[in-house]
Amino acid sequence: MTENQGPKYNMDTMPIRWRHIRILIIASAGQFFGGALAILIGVIAPLIAITHHPELSSWLQGFIFSAGLIGIMAGSLFFGHFSDKYGYLFFFRLCPMLIAGASLWIFFSHSIIILTICLLVIGFAIGGAYALDPSYVSEIMPEKWRRTMLGISKASSGLGNILMILIAWSVLKTSSNPELWNRLFLFLTIFATATFLARLWFVESPEWLALHGKVQEAEKNIRHFLGEDVYIGKLAYKKAQIPLIQSSKKDIFTPGNIKRVILSGIPWGCEGMGVYGIGIFTPILLMTLGLIPNGTNLFEKTVESFRFTFYINLFVMLGFVLGLTVVRKFNIIRTQTTGFFICSAGLIATLLGYLYNGSLWLTLGGFLLFELALNAGPHLTTFELPSRIYSIQERAGGEGIASALGKLGAIIATFIIPPLLKAGGGKLVLTVAIVILLSGGVLTMLVGPKVMKEKRE
Repeated sequence: MTENQGPKYNMDTMPIRWRHIRILIIASAGQFFGGALAILIGVIAPLIAITHHPELSSWLQGFIFSAGLIGIMAGSLFFGHFSDKYGYLFFFRLCPMLIAGASLWIFFSHSIIILTICLLVIGFAIGGAYALDPSYVSEIMPEKWRRTMLGISKASSGLGNILMILIAWSVLKTSSNPELWNRLFLFLTIFATATFLARLWFVESPEWLALHGKVQEAEKNIRHFLGEDVYIGKLAYKKAQIPLIQSSKKDIFTPGNIKRVILSGIPWGCEGMGVYGIGIFTPILLMTLGLIPNGTNLFEKTVESFRFTFYINLFVMLGFVLGLTVVRKFNIIRTQTTGFFICSAGLIATLLGYLYNGSLWLTLGGFLLFELALNAGPHLTTFELPSRIYSIQERAGGEGIASALGKLGAIIATFIIPPLLKAGGGKLVLTVAIVILLSGGVLTMLVGPKVMKEKRE
């Protein structure tokens, strides 16, 4: 009996099969690249200071190292707009090509100007991936698996963190040459090229086709993705929802929605201080806080900080796993509030250990608690919360505003860390981070229950 003579499966209710996993892996590359880029920036920051450019001002360093995040914010807006008009597939393949080309350019140059331009381009492409990749994941997965698969896709940024820091530590430990900082981008080129080749198997987004009235072509593409024994589900009726969704955008900033904008956007921006501000500059902070044993020279100490950063990023991944399996079963407002407070407590323990010469386990343990709570809580909940609090009529506009505020917070956090380090060292950085993270928790605690109550009513 051939496959065509067997049972037929509705794409919305069918069981998970290998093709779903294949789509998830290929379409999660944007999150992976985002995590890898954050680590690369954190790695090259001290190496650049050691080699050619110790004279860079702290404000200029902040701008250079936030360039990737500026690019992400611009790219998500640009690709989101044009892919809605012209289709997803071309841009879905273009993004890894841009990452490969820009990272290869850095590989051949030590120029800070070239580095800044290419970080903008890489970030721009990653922003496009952030806008496009979740669409392929969510539209093709069975309904009961969509939230989980989107969460796993988000967590792949942790895999990018771990793999990139492991590569950087291994290469620099073996070579003992800080001049190789630009060569690390070759690995990003390799990953991006492999992603582009994998995406040649993809076809146009079935959701985009359905929204533009091309239901037969959408069903054909569903069969391409999932098999000849699968037929299209609710996706076939997507077009009927377009006027309903578009008509709501003007209502996002009405008085009744301001609390939703605040709840979904500002804590997401506060979370950026932990994920990007502290996350990117972890190696430098570890050295500043005295958590790295003294080496014979600055380069050896820097490389050792990369090893410690690798161990810390294992807790990032563990936080994602806890968030996806255990924590997400709880009330989302309570989870986000508690997550902010616990990760703040972790940084307070680190700060106290640093100020009063506490044991290594207190200082480093606080940092590990911070990473675990941040990624089990706010890093996931801020991503999911907008879809929970906005009606379907307002969801597209609400999620866009929340995401933009989140990226703005990440840009500001990355920009201010170098000046804060220069002005007050690790003590000032931790103090500011604690205040910002506590603010995210307090705001969620005050506004969240009111918004959720209004949503239920």
